[in-house]
Amino acid sequence: MKTVKKFELKVNQTEFEQIKITKSEDAANFIKQFYSDDIEIYESFFILLMNRSNKIIGYAKISQGGIIGTYVDKKIVLKYVIDSLASGLIIAHNHPSGVLRPSDEDIKITKQIAELCKLLETTLLDHVILTADSFYSFADNGKL
Repeated sequence: MKTVKKFELKVNQTEFEQIKITKSEDAANFIKQFYSDDIEIYESFFILLMNRSNKIIGYAKISQGGIIGTYVDKKIVLKYVIDSLASGLIIAHNHPSGVLRPSDEDIKITKQIAELCKLLETTLLDHVILTADSFYSFADNGKL
């Protein structure tokens, strides 16, 4: 006999305040809280889940890789979007190298996630690349 898995929507409350994101700098500053001194060591990928008012309703760490990259599983990203009933999504990762220029892979994953979000009637609001000292916004640079 095969067993069936039960899936549930669960919420884990954290100490992060639900704030409204009005510009890319707000998103970058919020996401930077998730990094400690490893921002220049490991590449990590995070998502911010947003409601219709652009308030953060949740966040998740999708992956952590090595010094030159991390794998982003789009199914996991979409699972969080669906589970939270998010209307908007901001994706973010860091570049341990300190170089803010998006790689070809960064551009590719952004386009893929944006297309998948459309199917769910969710908007990819931004993709933020962080370094220890600064950030790059796809939205601010007309790349979305």
